[in-house]
Amino acid sequence: MHRQITIRPSGHVFHANDGETVLEAALREGFMLPYGCRNGACGSCKGRVVEGSVDHGLSQEAALPAAERERGMALFCQARALSDLVIECREIGAVRDIPVKILPCRVQELERLAADVMRIRLRLPASERLQFLAGQYIDILLRDGTRRSLSLANPPHDDGLLELHLRNYGGSFSTHVFTQMKAKDILRFEGPLGSFYLREDSDRPAILVAGGTGFAPIKAIIEHAIHHGIRRPMALYRGARTAADLYLDELPQRWAREHGVTYVPVISDGSPGDGWTGRRGLVHQAVLEDFPDLSGHEVYACGAPAMIETAKRDFCSLRGLPQSAFHADAFTPAVAAVR
Repeated sequence: MHRQITIRPSGHVFHANDGETVLEAALREGFMLPYGCRNGACGSCKGRVVEGSVDHGLSQEAALPAAERERGMALFCQARALSDLVIECREIGAVRDIPVKILPCRVQELERLAADVMRIRLRLPASERLQFLAGQYIDILLRDGTRRSLSLANPPHDDGLLELHLRNYGGSFSTHVFTQMKAKDILRFEGPLGSFYLREDSDRPAILVAGGTGFAPIKAIIEHAIHHGIRRPMALYRGARTAADLYLDELPQRWAREHGVTYVPVISDGSPGDGWTGRRGLVHQAVLEDFPDLSGHEVYACGAPAMIETAKRDFCSLRGLPQSAFHADAFTPAVAAVR
């Protein structure tokens, strides 16, 4: 049975098939709603059900508290229509015309960037190019039917090879990459995916917060901005456990020297005798210390769910950041081991 879904305030209408989530149906019919993890954990796809009812599926309490659910909020990556719906949410026009493809690719190069971080460069067939926005991700399609989500670390203008950063948490895919994968191996992927990208119609100063391999999409965004001469002020706050975990650290240092990007690396697990002279603690706390007022800024945050959740809460409640100005890609538990 088809369910008609109307989006407010745009008035756009689409239809959901049996078993489809609201997000799946919207994407299938060409309407781009915000989303990130697609497994009910990050909250990027949250909106309000104005009319009608939904099955909330596997929405996680941290992303959709019971009090919000009672007020009609839903995670559209999980919610399935039980009737015709009227929903209220943002639509994202910048990615609407970018096709999502399933493509083969060849592993061109594997390079260890740190003890537990691998850079994977992929080459597409000569007849193919992947159109994407800086900050989006792809899903590697594995033979057992599972997917592994990895952010694209290269900007769209530098698309000869696709660059991925993978941390080894001991999962099956990362173990394979670190122990068996080799150049010329063939993979398949679907993409581009996600609504994490630089809003170029804004002139607000941008604060970019990266934790661990969350540096990958932030790297793509900054390199895109530099390439296109975007002049808005940018400040990168990068969190890691130790100084050794700040892989490719010479790159943001160069952005700071040559392009005026403020760079603040922050480590959380170092010891007083480790020689580190920079900031210590939690990366989002460093932003709070440096910015008493965020009401005129935009934030782009990528990393572990706990960091994303805490940053959004504190930036909005303590520093006045509008919720609509907080853009995030949370490496949720289902995919954290591969990102």
